Amino acid sequence: MCADIPDEACAHQPRNVVISALVLSLTKTGDRLMDPKIVLAWMVSVLGAPSVIIGLLSPVREALALLPQLFIARIIRQRPRRKFFWALGSAGQALSLIAMAICALTLEGWALGGGVLAALACFALSRGVSSVAYKDVLGKTVSKARRGAVAGYGASLGGIAASALGVWLMVMEAGGNDQGPAFFAGLLLAAAGLWLLAAALYLLLAEASGSTDGGVNAIEAVRAQLALVWKEAPLRDFLIVRALLISTALATPFYVAIAQDRSGTDLAGLGGFLLAGALASALGGWVWGRASDASSRLVMAAAGVLAALAAAGVLASQLLDAPWAASPAFYAGIVFVLSLAHEGVRLGRSTYLVDLASEKMRAHYTAVSNTVIGALLLLMGAVSGAVFSFGAEYALAFLGTCSLAAAGMAVRLKPVSGA
Repeated sequence: MCADIPDEACAHQPRNVVISALVLSLTKTGDRLMDPKIVLAWMVSVLGAPSVIIGLLSPVREALALLPQLFIARIIRQRPRRKFFWALGSAGQALSLIAMAICALTLEGWALGGGVLAALACFALSRGVSSVAYKDVLGKTVSKARRGAVAGYGASLGGIAASALGVWLMVMEAGGNDQGPAFFAGLLLAAAGLWLLAAALYLLLAEASGSTDGGVNAIEAVRAQLALVWKEAPLRDFLIVRALLISTALATPFYVAIAQDRSGTDLAGLGGFLLAGALASALGGWVWGRASDASSRLVMAAAGVLAALAAAGVLASQLLDAPWAASPAFYAGIVFVLSLAHEGVRLGRSTYLVDLASEKMRAHYTAVSNTVIGALLLLMGAVSGAVFSFGAEYALAFLGTCSLAAAGMAVRLKPVSGA
């Protein structure tokens, strides 16, 4: 059980497993409380921020957590103990959430939207620091045989927390509770408290000193990795598919906007969205896991079709002015389908990339994929946000078309896993 971690870490492994699982559970729960695709999108819409802000929330959160990692990794690598970087990143995320809460309480309109977006950018950058440090510290403190269990505990408890939050919001709405600035500020401050507690707990890890060599210059690494896109046709084709499938990550806020416009903005709707997302995450691993081992490219294709069908369903209901188009349950069901599709995209793309690359090239493929996708997230977010200014339906049509195009291209990818 200790074969792949330092000898001095073996005696502390039970303690480190417990702390790592608790910390991951706290941050996963915090993620649900401030989910940019649902909670923040709902908040800025209800509190009157410009609609274009909704389209930028997800890309800013995702891209700024990916892009800086190459530049941060070398600095972290030069320090023998890295748990302090994770705690620092966690504290930075907490302070960013506190700033968002202040914005919710004090600002309106463009000032509110700009303030939330700036705080979210700081949150994402802090998340990038924690992400790099976490992988390294986990590799030194928890053996390979137990790392999956740590991740599983965190994901499960985060899902349970999201489900409980969704049910609680529905009960609150039944009791006639309001969703003003104080309500959203309370959610954000609760999430900030979870990250601060996680930072304090993480410092209790027993981390042995690690190697400080092997760091690389970030600019040179980016230049060398981007050259792979032109040299490796299978990688290039995969990146095109993955870029188009960004649409599954960006679409949810636009469903939120349409649901608020057609069915109202009560807390039952927000609770239903959170519950639908949590149930889809829980089901997604079971649905897509074995399928990815059989054919990861077909999983990406199926997920793309599913996301396109969700967009088509909403657009058709708007055009036909269907009676269910004003039902919160309808939009919760659509978010469930989209979230299930996104889980398929995540599992399919990670499995395909691992199977596509040789052991020697796997780290390079992963790095170039994250770099390219991080940049394209910002670009697609800006485009979809601009399209959103003409109406949420136009943004959904654009993203649904991207999902359908990705499905068609995924079928023609080089077979690497199963079929």
